[in-house]
Amino acid sequence: MEIEFVVADYANAQHGKDICALMDEYAQDPMGGAEPLSDYVKSHLVAALAELPNAMSILCYVDGNAAALANCIAGFSTFKCKPLLNIHDFMVSRNYRGLNLSQGLLEKVEEQARQMGCCKITLEVLSGNEPAQRSYRKFGFAGYELDPKMGKAEFWQKEIK
Repeated sequence: MEIEFVVADYANAQHGKDICALMDEYAQDPMGGAEPLSDYVKSHLVAALAELPNAMSILCYVDGNAAALANCIAGFSTFKCKPLLNIHDFMVSRNYRGLNLSQGLLEKVEEQARQMGCCKITLEVLSGNEPAQRSYRKFGFAGYELDPKMGKAEFWQKEIK
């Protein structure tokens, strides 16, 4: 079995197709909201990512087939005065789970973060997604807190319509 991790080239049609297919699978999973991507998102996602200078996608291929994806957005830590890398989307295709691809994908993300001079990698994970939490803990991730008496940070949102 041949496993390859590559930083996606948004101008590469195959990479774009693979990003959209993996994102659509992720979106349809209960951990991704259980809804397929809209036609608009499918037709505009890759071009929109390409326009963001701080966006990066990493694809994993198993025997030439798209098997996993991490979409990352670079940010900035004001406390460290250094860049950080946020894993915005992270998924392993259901057909390739159990092959330890998540660890390899996280290693590639960390490699890119180190090259960018990042002080940390961040991500969000649903409290009920135990398999993802196990994978992230195995790689060294932990809940974020400044002072244990104040509790762990929570990720909140407000949709703008």
